[in-house]
Amino acid sequence: QVQLVESGGGLVQPGGSLRLSCAASTNNFSRYAMGWYRQAPGKQRELVASIMSAGTINYADSVKGRFTISRDNAKKMVDLQMNSLKPEDTAVYYCNARSPGGFYNSWGQGTQVTVSS
Repeated sequence: QVQLVESGGGLVQPGGSLRLSCAASTNNFSRYAMGWYRQAPGKQRELVASIMSAGTINYADSVKGRFTISRDNAKKMVDLQMNSLKPEDTAVYYCNARSPGGFYNSWGQGTQVTVSS
């Protein structure tokens, strides 16, 4: 399976910013659909943002206008720039990679994001 390693999480005040990064170990990175998910305590895991191999980007309504997903195929990385953070953004954020046809569906270990005063 594809190995995914997230980084960049931490504690930030409301209104602040964080940039999450996900490094992937696969020679076929450019062919994978990539996404960021999050899961808050007692809540279901939800899609935050995704970016397809062809470049199509989707955001959850709750983060649209505040978060930006991007990918660098040469570096085999996908980032999530998070601005104007709110306490309700507090969650563990997971990187996801899905191969063409969904044969592989890999997850990172997660990185904690806490938005609090």
